[in-house]
Amino acid sequence: MGEAVPELMNTREVAEYLRIKERKVYDLVRNKRIPCTRVTGKWHFPKRLIDAWLAEGTDIPGAVERRVASPPSVISGSHDPLLEWSVRQSDCDLALLSGGSLDGLRRFADGEAMVCALHVFDPESGGYNVPAVKNLAVSDAVLIEWAHREQGLVVARGNPVGITGVADVAARGVRVIQRQDGAGSRILFDHLLSENGINPADLELPVEPARNETDLGLAISEGKADVGLAVRAAAHAFGLDFVPLHRERCDLLVRRRDYFEPMVQKLLAFSRSPGFSARAAEMGGYDVAGTGRVVWNSA
Repeated sequence: MGEAVPELMNTREVAEYLRIKERKVYDLVRNKRIPCTRVTGKWHFPKRLIDAWLAEGTDIPGAVERRVASPPSVISGSHDPLLEWSVRQSDCDLALLSGGSLDGLRRFADGEAMVCALHVFDPESGGYNVPAVKNLAVSDAVLIEWAHREQGLVVARGNPVGITGVADVAARGVRVIQRQDGAGSRILFDHLLSENGINPADLELPVEPARNETDLGLAISEGKADVGLAVRAAAHAFGLDFVPLHRERCDLLVRRRDYFEPMVQKLLAFSRSPGFSARAAEMGGYDVAGTGRVVWNSA
């Protein structure tokens, strides 16, 4: 049995894969007739795109065609204020579909999104994201660190109800706003409630769950709720107070073939700019020292 074909081939490997001479590969590159990308001065060829290129002009069943087709230019998953700003400022042409981390993972697995933003806490390891992604059994994906973020309790300015920690959210008269099921913040909040022996059914929930960080901050600023779990940036945006509880890692999940797409590369390049770092500092609660680092690579 021959060696497995790598997901990202060099010039010699793609020539062997296509059963042509290496010189012919260079001709195809020069004439822009083969999918490729130039990284650190060398040409690389994503296998998935090569397979799709070979399939062009070939009559193939629809199910096979869907597997080789590129997903829509969408970032599914968690809502992150810094990511939302970066997508807009970078002109990367990716659209945001923020429905929560677990919803984003489902869409990613179903081929409905090119990228998934997620921050899924794993109580067993105390880490983030890798166990949830492994459960998808995705064989061609990587997790790219987006940012470390401060999670905590967002309260009205001056903290009028005196919230100092999770135990206080169950006090009589304290109105709590939650995130929707499947959101990374909801997963963490439920874990913190359990650690403090609090039954979620005992909370006073005057409004529907917030769909994103902005909606949660807005509800508290408008006096519709007293407290909710969100990132520090959400509190800062509305001039609210913040009780820090936890440091988490937010990642971007992307298939290896799509990592080299111009839209993804444009977003990542922008995240290395001075303007990105300055904005992260202005928003508050972000650590972007490791942004762009590969934290996990599927087998």
